[in-house]
Amino acid sequence: MSDNLINLVKIIRDRKDKNEDKSYTASLLSGGLVVCTDKLQEEFDELKEALKFNSNIVNEAADTIYHLLVTLEAANIKFEDVLKELQNRKKQSGIEEKNSR
Repeated sequence: MSDNLINLVKIIRDRKDKNEDKSYTASLLSGGLVVCTDKLQEEFDELKEALKFNSNIVNEAADTIYHLLVTLEAANIKFEDVLKELQNRKKQSGIEEKNSR
């Protein structure tokens, strides 16, 4: 399952240097972190609405995940590092992890 996400991250990274007029991803990334976080917030708000009305949830969830990955790329955060962190967290309960911060 995470292979799909890894492949999407690779596509996002590849599109980073593409023509902004031909690549939505490139246009987002060229706008920088503020543009990406604003779009991520917009997509998250749409997901919340979809959940509230039990409508179009899968599409909105996919949009949110995509925009999260683009935002991570804009922030120079490697998705692989996020996956490693999630793997590390499997070793303790969520409550323990929260308390350790």
